[in-house]
Amino acid sequence: MNESALTSLLLNADKKNFLTNLVSCNQYTQQFGIALSEEDAAQLMECRREVLTEFGRIEFEGGILPKLIYEFCDSSYIYQDNYLDTLISLQNIFYLYKNESLDELSDDDLLHYMKVHFEGECEGSLEYLEDTCLNHFCRKIRKGWKGQFDE
Repeated sequence: MNESALTSLLLNADKKNFLTNLVSCNQYTQQFGIALSEEDAAQLMECRREVLTEFGRIEFEGGILPKLIYEFCDSSYIYQDNYLDTLISLQNIFYLYKNESLDELSDDDLLHYMKVHFEGECEGSLEYLEDTCLNHFCRKIRKGWKGQFDE
């Protein structure tokens, strides 16, 4: 087997594993009335590839999506009809502000901050979360602020 064929085989196995991991989140999220189909998971995987390329980032293992799913699945603003679109937007917002915060925040801290404000003052508005809350928060971080992450 040549190197190109081996690389292709490994990438296909990684894609299948990624899709399986995303769909397996349904075992937990179904209690909140939301679930991903295999097609949804494939779309999330493609959006993930695009956003990682756009922001010049790489991920190992399952990436941020499973954590994002578990953090937001109990949101009072997410339901089956907007689940996929909301996950895509949250993923894009996460990577934008991971870069904007100069990687000063752990993934878990950024996800927690996003969730607290999405449920609170944003009242489920992705635009307000992105354009106001996170923008303000990251400006404070870039200026050296080291306060509580859920303020």
